[in-house]
Amino acid sequence: MPINSSQASVAPAPSFAPVSLEMRGDIYMARKSYEDAVDYYSRALRQTGFSNAAIWNKMGIAFQQEANLRLARKAYQRAIHYQRNFAAAWNNVGTTFYLAHKDKKSIKFYRHAITLEPSNPSFHLNLGTAFYRRRKYKETVEQYRQALTLDPDILIQNSKTGTIVQARGSSVEYYFYMAKVFASLGRNKEAIRYLRHALEDGFHNYRRLVSDPDFMKLKSDPAYVSLLKNPPMAIKD
Repeated sequence: MPINSSQASVAPAPSFAPVSLEMRGDIYMARKSYEDAVDYYSRALRQTGFSNAAIWNKMGIAFQQEANLRLARKAYQRAIHYQRNFAAAWNNVGTTFYLAHKDKKSIKFYRHAITLEPSNPSFHLNLGTAFYRRRKYKETVEQYRQALTLDPDILIQNSKTGTIVQARGSSVEYYFYMAKVFASLGRNKEAIRYLRHALEDGFHNYRRLVSDPDFMKLKSDPAYVSLLKNPPMAIKD
């Protein structure tokens, strides 16, 4: 017997889990609508009694994206208040000091973050960058080497819970020491690329290359030999 349409079973409408206030904040963060993200994170904190360290940390990142370092730091500090071992929040406080050109203070917080989570490459990268700005190049190389050992792609990735700062192409010294880091790790292609940038920016201390044990590892690489024999002309601004 044919089934009357009124008798046919109707599939129930799919049910969707409600989107939490925190998730809404995450969505706005992904859209780079930081003011809206802060609004939803604030609502989420009110809903949970203001004790959720992870949400405080996210709010700090949103404030930092708006270049409001004062409120970012306060949010990160609240995260630490509720979770003393929150390594990313310690790192992020350090970044607010770094961005405010208070490098010595930033180093203190980066070091504590590393104490809590020594295998996080972002923290080592940030510490190395702070050392670089203080012209402590030996320490810079050590920290950058550690970061790249932990994560070979750290220079092209972003952290979701921690903030990353880099001294991108800021001087001849930067390119030289980045070349040194990559040479020490046996990553010849990157080392030669950074060294080429250094030469283009005016690096000319070839004796320094010859005497450096890290660059001696490149002496049999044809690309390195060719670069030294035919260095690029320095590019002037």
